[in-house]
Amino acid sequence: SAYRGNKDIVELLLDHKADANAQGGQYANALQASAAEGNKDIVQLLLEYKADANAKGGYYGNALQAAVDQGNKDIVQLLLEHKADANAQGGYYGNALQAAADQGNQDIVHLLLEHKADANAQGGYHGNALQAASAQGHKDIVQVLLDHEADSNAQGG
Repeated sequence: SAYRGNKDIVELLLDHKADANAQGGQYANALQASAAEGNKDIVQLLLEYKADANAKGGYYGNALQAAVDQGNKDIVQLLLEHKADANAQGGYYGNALQAAADQGNQDIVHLLLEHKADANAQGGYHGNALQAASAQGHKDIVQVLLDHEADSNAQGG
């Protein structure tokens, strides 16, 4: 229901003691599924029912990376306000900053850096955010990352 955007059903289930942090499936949990599908109202609802903004697992690794991959700045901001870790590791991209750099989303790159994302964090498909931005031809993001002390000689990817 979280994935499909059925807020009324999600709320009904939560009101009847469904676990907001239940694990399983492609997205690992309802928060990641709703973030991946851009369902901000459901993300908000799940967070109100104490869903863990840092729960790990699934394709994206966590809800923050799912929201970043989809370019949904509002959900990214909401998750960060609920203490999502901008440096959490896991998933396809390895971390949220690498996902934002890969997608070419400068607004989200700035938002993550404001929340102390590590410009040199390693892992994921490209190895790090600088390599992701470089590989995708996002010159402006390469510059932003270099301005935030990304190591131009870092290995990986």
